[in-house]
Amino acid sequence: MLKTNRDIIIKDWNDLHEKIFRDSYDKSINRHRSPYVFRGVHDRNLGLETSLMHLGNNPDEMEKHLFRNFKKYAPRETVNEDNDWLWLSIAQHHGLPTRLIDWTFSPYIALHFMCEDTEQYGLDGVLWCVDFYETRNFLPPAFRDALESEKAKGFDVTILRRVCPSLKHLDDYHKSDGDFVIFMEPPSIDDRIVNQFALFSLMSNPRVIMNDWLNEHEDLYFRIVIPASLKWEIRDKLDQSNITERMIYPGLDGLSRWLKRWYCKVE
Repeated sequence: MLKTNRDIIIKDWNDLHEKIFRDSYDKSINRHRSPYVFRGVHDRNLGLETSLMHLGNNPDEMEKHLFRNFKKYAPRETVNEDNDWLWLSIAQHHGLPTRLIDWTFSPYIALHFMCEDTEQYGLDGVLWCVDFYETRNFLPPAFRDALESEKAKGFDVTILRRVCPSLKHLDDYHKSDGDFVIFMEPPSIDDRIVNQFALFSLMSNPRVIMNDWLNEHEDLYFRIVIPASLKWEIRDKLDQSNITERMIYPGLDGLSRWLKRWYCKVE
């Protein structure tokens, strides 16, 4: 269920930036390093359901079949090691329904995805902002110890594998420790991953909708609501900042998507 008590409705472009970069100053290093990660969605009424959930019932059983067959039929050169988290990152990247959700460290990239589809400009959009540093406090001790030993802010596929070698092990942790969320940076599979400054979230239980978990830990997040009337202004200013499909999706496909939108008629 979505709650609105964590929503901030912005007034204009300047107000948007004030809200995006709030709490970004880190006194310990005298630098501006935001603890938040971002996800842009075209409709404020949409939650954080995974693509796996959209397939229907029994996401845990469906995940096993999808993941097993993806690994079975993928080309042999797809991965250079048999690492579930590497496999899962590649599967998500190529459109397989998974328990992963895409996030980014860049609020501008998130804004791009919020206003990417011009056919949705009649709807208020939203920017989900989650303090992923603080989410670590709700991890099982073994996960926190793994991060501490590496002096790492978050997981990558290598660190995660050391503490939790597979999805089966994650299910075992869930049985003993309950619901928790993991943020994981994927390897630099291609330029798209790099340019999108991407990371993934995954719940310990594939049946749990992340926004329901966040509702139980409200201090970890807020949402910036983007009124529909501001979407074109934000879109144009992102273009001026080189946050476009041409950069988000390197190659001819991204170039074509950018040009198609650039020359579309504004109603």
